[in-house]
Amino acid sequence: MTTSPQTLAEQILSHASGRRVYAGEVVTCAVDLAMVHDSIAPAVIRILTGELGAAGVWDRERVAVAIDHVAPAATIQTATAQDGVRRWALEQDLPHFFETGRGICHQVILEERLARPGMLVVGSDSHSTAYGAAGAFGTGMGATDIALALATGQTWLRVPETVLIRARGELRPGVSAKDVALHIARELRADGATYEAIEYHGFDAFTLGERTTLTSMAVEVGAKAGIVAPTGPALAEYDVPEWFGVQPGASYRRVLEIDLGALEPQVAAPSFVDNVTDLDEVAGGDPIAVNVVYLGTCTNGRHEDMAAAARILRGRRVARGVRLIVVPASSQALAQAAEDGTLSVLLEAGAAIGTPGCGACIGRHMGVLAPGDVCLFTGNRNFRGRMGSPEAQIYLGSPEVAAATAVTGYLTDPRTLAPLSA
Repeated sequence: MTTSPQTLAEQILSHASGRRVYAGEVVTCAVDLAMVHDSIAPAVIRILTGELGAAGVWDRERVAVAIDHVAPAATIQTATAQDGVRRWALEQDLPHFFETGRGICHQVILEERLARPGMLVVGSDSHSTAYGAAGAFGTGMGATDIALALATGQTWLRVPETVLIRARGELRPGVSAKDVALHIARELRADGATYEAIEYHGFDAFTLGERTTLTSMAVEVGAKAGIVAPTGPALAEYDVPEWFGVQPGASYRRVLEIDLGALEPQVAAPSFVDNVTDLDEVAGGDPIAVNVVYLGTCTNGRHEDMAAAARILRGRRVARGVRLIVVPASSQALAQAAEDGTLSVLLEAGAAIGTPGCGACIGRHMGVLAPGDVCLFTGNRNFRGRMGSPEAQIYLGSPEVAAATAVTGYLTDPRTLAPLSA
């Protein structure tokens, strides 16, 4: 039996399958946590109870359910479906049920410490890769696979090859984790890590939120999982298993080096997430007017994202003709913003604040775009029609770029407005 060094993904799937495995093998794994959200839950419950004939979930402590994608409900149909999910969660006596307003499933599960280093977490949402911020192998699956995981506590996976992202240096003021995530999409392209794991080294100083920005966007380059090495102050409160950590000599399909200190603010132009350039190169440097700035989502809707925007917006107003919509990622993030004054700065600048949750990220409510709208979005996708009208245009950028853009009314480098603190 080979005992060659393993990647983080190989270590987790070895632990979950009970044997030492490497990329390319197909394994049956024990699931540590299964997450279901409101949009997919009705189909999952139907398959679980109908097609699989399961009386209930395999372990009520290892199941999380969130009402977050269209919350509060926007239509009678949605409200009816969500009521069915609530009744089922009550019948199952699930302790980890997160009601409307608690926030986006990924953010909440990380806040509740339900995803931890070395765990295998499967979710019904594609951005379940976010759990890699805490050192978990998080991955999204369809309704049938999630239902099977709920019934048996097991799933199957092909052990993925791994792309290593190795960073050095420190980000400069005005440049943030979102710029790193967009730069990775620029370098790897949208299909550059299809069914592979991404392993992030050199991000020890990144907060849990910054790590979540990276891992939530791992799926945007096709990755099955994105895992930040479980080191640094952000992981100090976690119990990292003794068997889990970076192993020198592990085999990587590709290594991408990033000099954080050389990075400029990045923007993904319509309508592809990998259509990324330096901000000052967009449209050849000509001003690009926007009329919607949307700050939120699991990628950049945390308190630290709102606070970064508030530092730029303090004492300023949103430009005439621009709508600034802020949707906190969770109730905890909103409460923190209210407590430290971030929320009042956003309101005084002219922001509209939405209920914590996914907001208009999937184009179903709470700020959908009209034909002709041009939006700067801190989310993870800018596909045509993603946030509403297919005739709208969506640019992706950081919270800092969003705030500066809201002030001027056109895509703006935050460093041109005022000196920023480190």
